[in-house]
Amino acid sequence: MLILSALAVMALSAQDTFEVPFKMGENAIIVDATVNNHPLSLLFDSGFAGSVVADDNINLGEPDGTINLRDFVGQFQAKTVKIKSLKLGSVPIQVAEPEAVEQPAAHLTEAYDTHTDGILGFQAIENYVTEINFQTNKFIFHPKSYDITQKTPDNKKTFLVKMLPLGANSVELSVLTDQGKKMILALDTGNAFYATTHRDVLERVGLWDASKDPKFLSQSMVASGPVATWEKKLQGLTIFGVPVPTSYWDVIDLPSSDADGDGTVGIQFLRNFNIMVDYDRRRVWLENFSGEVANEPEGSVGIFADPDKARGIVSIEHVAPGSPAEKAGIARGDHLLEIAGTEVSPNWTLRQLATKLKGKPGSDIEVAVSHDGSLARYTLKRMALFNE
Repeated sequence: MLILSALAVMALSAQDTFEVPFKMGENAIIVDATVNNHPLSLLFDSGFAGSVVADDNINLGEPDGTINLRDFVGQFQAKTVKIKSLKLGSVPIQVAEPEAVEQPAAHLTEAYDTHTDGILGFQAIENYVTEINFQTNKFIFHPKSYDITQKTPDNKKTFLVKMLPLGANSVELSVLTDQGKKMILALDTGNAFYATTHRDVLERVGLWDASKDPKFLSQSMVASGPVATWEKKLQGLTIFGVPVPTSYWDVIDLPSSDADGDGTVGIQFLRNFNIMVDYDRRRVWLENFSGEVANEPEGSVGIFADPDKARGIVSIEHVAPGSPAEKAGIARGDHLLEIAGTEVSPNWTLRQLATKLKGKPGSDIEVAVSHDGSLARYTLKRMALFNE
């Protein structure tokens, strides 16, 4: 989630309703946009407070300044370019005093396994009553006169929740534990996971024992770089007003960069709902059309490898204790050669490697590794490596 100073965003016509289709990637909303007459494919990230981030290889104009951005764990600086024109699909969007942020966007494509030229942020939609309709894959932009507070929820399939008075250009909502303790998480379509929080947050609300370390560690990519993460099974939560008996969260093993926020709820939860955001009235409407609210743990063998293009190898950097890989004798420093009969390439991304190793818990996968120059082949049974 990126945060910067608020800019006013004005609709072309405050009285009209517009529809703009989007495409669903593996875990991302992708919308066609035109910025300064350049056609772009943008990942919609409601956790990014600005209007547009564009890959710095795309020439949107001369940079006119810099801006400081922050994500889950760090802060970094990027150049800015004035936005002279912005369209979502064929719909012109007028932005007052607009800025496009320029930064490398290749990691976005790598992280989501879906091509993107950058990010479309919250400012592009906040001046509408915006519906994110996952059922039909389209945005519906209602005029501000459309009052969702007049809608009556049944609190079974439909929910009307109040935004918290926190954050600039973000949708901050409550998540409650079964003991009634509160976490503050943003509605974040740019988070590819179910939900992401921090270890110290779980300790604060009594969901993790501070004296214990997680058994199974992994690694995830955020804008500022790779971070140590682990998966945690949580029970009895109420997420944005929705009761969720069991869910599996991605936990960052570092404190948050934002003292007001405890993390974000991501696309794997949100895609079960048609969502309406009324920023002025500080309300969010959720309509559960899928019948699902939870997620399932993925199966893993416990190998975390790093492609090294310079050396032309894929080195195993971490093997989870108690994992199928450790039990088979695979160790840190071994070179990963094959996955399921396919030769591993040092040009693969971290996500490509992780995706090929993961699968349904209980399923088998064959891997080949080199240990001190000797070839070894293993058939490993994936297991769910979550922390209780």
